[in-house]
Amino acid sequence: MSRRDWLPDFLARLAAEHLLARAADEALLAPALRLVLDPEDWGAAAKVAAHIGLRHAGVWADASEGAGVPASFAANLVAGVAADLDGEHDPQRIAVYACLEHLGGYLVLETAVPLERPVLPSQTPHYPGLDRLERHCHDLTGVVFQGHPDPRRWTRHQAWEEDAFPLRTDFPTAGRSGGRVPADADYPFLTVQGSGVYEIPVGPVHAGIIEPGHFRFQAMGEEVLRLEERLGYVHKGIEKIAEGRDPEGLARLAARVCGDSTVAHTWAACQAMERATACAAPPRADWLRALMAERERVANHLGDIGAICNDVGFSFAHMQCARLRELWQRRSRELFGHRLMMDAICPGGVAADLSADASALLQADHMALRAAAIPLFDVIDDHPSLNDRLITTGHLSTAQARNLGCTGSVGKASGLAFDVRRDCPYPPYDMLEVVVPQESDGDVAARVRVRMTEIQESLILMDRLIRTLPTGKIRVPLRPAPPGAVGLGLVDGWRGEIMTFVRFDTDGGIARFFPRDPSWFTWPALEQLIMGNIVPDFPVCNKSVNGSYSGEDL
Repeated sequence: MSRRDWLPDFLARLAAEHLLARAADEALLAPALRLVLDPEDWGAAAKVAAHIGLRHAGVWADASEGAGVPASFAANLVAGVAADLDGEHDPQRIAVYACLEHLGGYLVLETAVPLERPVLPSQTPHYPGLDRLERHCHDLTGVVFQGHPDPRRWTRHQAWEEDAFPLRTDFPTAGRSGGRVPADADYPFLTVQGSGVYEIPVGPVHAGIIEPGHFRFQAMGEEVLRLEERLGYVHKGIEKIAEGRDPEGLARLAARVCGDSTVAHTWAACQAMERATACAAPPRADWLRALMAERERVANHLGDIGAICNDVGFSFAHMQCARLRELWQRRSRELFGHRLMMDAICPGGVAADLSADASALLQADHMALRAAAIPLFDVIDDHPSLNDRLITTGHLSTAQARNLGCTGSVGKASGLAFDVRRDCPYPPYDMLEVVVPQESDGDVAARVRVRMTEIQESLILMDRLIRTLPTGKIRVPLRPAPPGAVGLGLVDGWRGEIMTFVRFDTDGGIARFFPRDPSWFTWPALEQLIMGNIVPDFPVCNKSVNGSYSGEDL
């Protein structure tokens, strides 16, 4: 079955369930297909999608001025929800989107709810990985998801009043709080009852320099019975402060969604803006973007492999990986202007070129990394003390990973070999062979092996990119955006699939920006894979997932 052969079956099943759906202009949100739904059918459509195996890639709402399903597509929706037929958007509606994926094909479901009663059926009962995304959506826009299994706040700590929704047009960017925000000390964590059960609170402030996150353990003896996470302690307001920015400003903001994924997030944002404006970056820029993205993948995998080894006392591997990563990032600073290559990607291309001498230097670096890393990886893969701590630890089954929508190393280690670069390729990966590692054990050891294999495959890809680097421009001007233009960015970052939605306003500025990091789906996986393990194994399980606090705390 090809990337879109499943769509007729999905549409037929929707029709069989008497669910209202209308196809919209695909070009407006390429490469995804688009379906407009009646709000009442929102939950039922998700049930059908889950039944035939579609993966959910995220949900978001657009409550800013001019938001909503275009009237030309919404004309057949229920009365009171559809806009007038004059081509304008109704500002008294909130548009809601859901992105689904199957076999590399993407589908975006769209609907709209009236501002005075923004109620939709929840899709979380059919897609558990949406739990926090729907809660985030409610906290910021006020959309109520009926039937959601967990009505507790998520993004909303104590910064806003209960009836204040920051992503609505009438909410000021600077907020309304006049003083210090109260401590979020009364979050209703769930507890496990029983004789001998005790609770361990960890965080949100940690001993290292990592970002804040709270972990509440329920344990008996050393065995973890339950883990619940509480994130969002450093909410940045990314989605709000994106409003009104020009494309250059949005690219810089996207680079700061998640520092260790700055290349991937910036690329996804630029890709969304370029698709919205029918602008293609020059081939040389595509190659350079991919080169930077693979460098980002290698640097972070090296860091994770070393940290996992360090968490079980194998400091030798930690020091070696840290040394290799440091040399790698120094080269990135030398050639791309920043250790993390921040702001190296821009709308319409890249900020700086690569000389012939620099290309030769990178190829030499690739050879040197192979010579150092492959023997190190052989030791890590077959070291008795490591095997004792990593094998069978933190097991995440294929069913659990699929149920949550995990991608990246977490999904690949549990038998899900999805990779945007291969399964929904974008330039230049559509002209390259991308080999995707897949493991079936689903434990910490499998997640380490996936990272080691991806490093080696990235080195192969980077050599090919350098050998085939096209000549020509590295940037073209971004075309003016049509009023209300929308774009979808889909990029495979080192943590997995990054999905970015962008909508322009009538003046060519940004009206809505939603960057969905893969961590939204892998953080819940940590809560599942730790159960039944011992408390001392939490650090290594946590590091093997390595969810981004910043990527989720928009």
